[in-house]
Amino acid sequence: MLLGSVLTTNVLAQNTLQDITYAPLAGDKVQITLQFAAPVAEPQIFTTQNPARIAIDVPDTHNAVSKRRIDINTGATQSVSAVEAAGRTRVVVDLFHNAGYDTRKEGNNFILTVNNTMSGGAASATAAAVAATDQTKAAVANGMEITNVDFRRGQHGEGRVIVTFSGQGAGVDLQRIGDKIDVNMYNVKLPAQLAQKLDVLDFATPVKSIETRRKGGGVEMEITAGGAFDQLAYQSGDEYIVEISPKKEEAKKDPNAPPVYSGNRVTFNFQDIPTRSVLQLIADVSDLNIVVSDSVAGNVTLRLINVPWDQALDLVLQAKGLDKRRNGNVIWIAPQQEIATREQALAEAKQKLQDVEQTVTVYIPISYGKAQNIADLLTQKSKQSTGAGGGGQAQNNGGFLSVRGRVSYDDRTNTLLVVDTPSKVEEIRKLVAQLDKPVQQVLIESRVVVATDNFARELGAKFGISGGYQTGNTIVSTSGSLAAADQMSNIALANRVAGFGGLPISAPGPTGSGIQVPGIGNRLNVNLPASSPSGSFGLAVLGADYLLDLELSAAQTEGRSELISSPRVITANQQEADIKQGQEIGYVTFTGGTAGGGASTATVQFKEAVLELKVTPTITADNRVYLTLDVKKDAINSLVPNPGGGFVPQLDKREITTSVLVDNGQTVVLGGVYEFDKSTDITKVPFLGDIPGLGALFRDTKKNNSKAELLIFVTPRILNESLK
Repeated sequence: MLLGSVLTTNVLAQNTLQDITYAPLAGDKVQITLQFAAPVAEPQIFTTQNPARIAIDVPDTHNAVSKRRIDINTGATQSVSAVEAAGRTRVVVDLFHNAGYDTRKEGNNFILTVNNTMSGGAASATAAAVAATDQTKAAVANGMEITNVDFRRGQHGEGRVIVTFSGQGAGVDLQRIGDKIDVNMYNVKLPAQLAQKLDVLDFATPVKSIETRRKGGGVEMEITAGGAFDQLAYQSGDEYIVEISPKKEEAKKDPNAPPVYSGNRVTFNFQDIPTRSVLQLIADVSDLNIVVSDSVAGNVTLRLINVPWDQALDLVLQAKGLDKRRNGNVIWIAPQQEIATREQALAEAKQKLQDVEQTVTVYIPISYGKAQNIADLLTQKSKQSTGAGGGGQAQNNGGFLSVRGRVSYDDRTNTLLVVDTPSKVEEIRKLVAQLDKPVQQVLIESRVVVATDNFARELGAKFGISGGYQTGNTIVSTSGSLAAADQMSNIALANRVAGFGGLPISAPGPTGSGIQVPGIGNRLNVNLPASSPSGSFGLAVLGADYLLDLELSAAQTEGRSELISSPRVITANQQEADIKQGQEIGYVTFTGGTAGGGASTATVQFKEAVLELKVTPTITADNRVYLTLDVKKDAINSLVPNPGGGFVPQLDKREITTSVLVDNGQTVVLGGVYEFDKSTDITKVPFLGDIPGLGALFRDTKKNNSKAELLIFVTPRILNESLK
């Protein structure tokens, strides 16, 4: 006798999104199945035109899907992702282009079918929705104003920005640009006290600041966040709420790890029961449609207690050598060899169909790129242009074309010529539509700052003592040189003779004749003046038989200069740009010639003394800019005489070559050089120059301080298409 029991449990405090699966359908449609733990109420669905998306909001639902993003890349559907915030789950379907959709509910599953094209009904509904949105922006929100802007921190570290309006139905658009979220509110008034910037960094959320300001006839709110984050925005009554939560890191899947099962738990206790009967019981528990091949036979004995139904299904398949293929909510089960044979037959039939399918010829104009480059990409091999018209042709080499496909191009009209089956032609059209887009442009602003600071001070002195002294029969003379001392001795001797009745030599002579003393150049014992004095002070003392000369001179110079150069250039992404400004200096060099008098040859050469910015920007996926830079600022220092004639220019070189990753709009210092030159030169009379105080009369002191600083700044800015 066969005994069996089935136990299922479905007790949840709130609903849970357990899994997201997809299956391609005929006509390039895609069926996306959202599997919940319990039946769901009617979710809120809305679409966006740019970017093309379908968003599904399910309230009071927990997200248990382990994979953050699921790539589909079929028809109009690109990918599907799910995120949870504030007790609700949002499922976002990213599209290659706007497309219609259908929805239905089957048990615990919510099924979304995405068409490849915009159906008539869906297009009309979308147009009506857009028109209604425009009317809401223009009429419903007219006269509405913001009454409050609040910020709160959630239990899991998310930041919640709450904007309260004076009524319902405000027209709001949200757009994320890098680490900033722009919220535009149309035809909404902003009180003066709410036009402010809120610093919310201390709340320990991804949100750093919130700035609200007037813009045109509405209000713009800029939310700045940091790190990896997800945003979720929804409108509830008269409130518009933006939730920004830290992005959950997706766990890396180990290919050798066992599968994760999430089905309702069941208990089976069977002895020698037909395999087809077990599969029928699993179909009843899982609410799935199971199709069993006629070749499935035999019995199975199993005892499973409280295991997920999907794990029980895998165990039965492994025990009997079976395999499964799933298409939406239908599972086909057959022996492994039968499934492999069928799939191989389908592949061969598809290949044979392509071999006999009639080819078509299409002409695809290229707007932003080069037809030759796209043709190279499609065929994965290089081609050469042929003919006067600049056209080229290439055979398929394992690229995007079929075996019978061909592609050529015309340089003159920049057009692709594709010959292939209709299905392949349609795929190539979609691929070209993705590739043929305007390249983003980057504005690079740089500043080269050269700052110099010079200071010099010099103190010098001229000092001399001249005189002739008679002590008994001895005459002692002193002056700045031996010739001057000899002259002073003669004067003293003459004065001595005059003491016997002659006229004193030291007395004034005839008018204009002056006093007989040595010249000032011969009277100086110390001659250490400032080289270029800014001022001087002279003192002379003339006694009966001596002369004292003193001159103090000083000079001080200060200089400060700043040279700021600001080259800027706009270039396309991954395209090198070079801008320079300066002068090209010519000079003559001589070659040849011999000692015997042979003639030499004069050659004119040139050197550049320019300001140059050479840069290649690369925009990263997170809207940052990777720059490869070469910045140069040369200047003429001096002209060095050439032995053969003329001069050769000597340049001051300032250059930096580097690569750096910079945020959009951020200014970074690429590098700098700081030079400090300090010198003190003292020229003095030995021993006398070291005497404290009086030593200043016997020395010349020069002090020089010079500073030079070089700084190079760069700021990249990604030019949005709306600003071009």
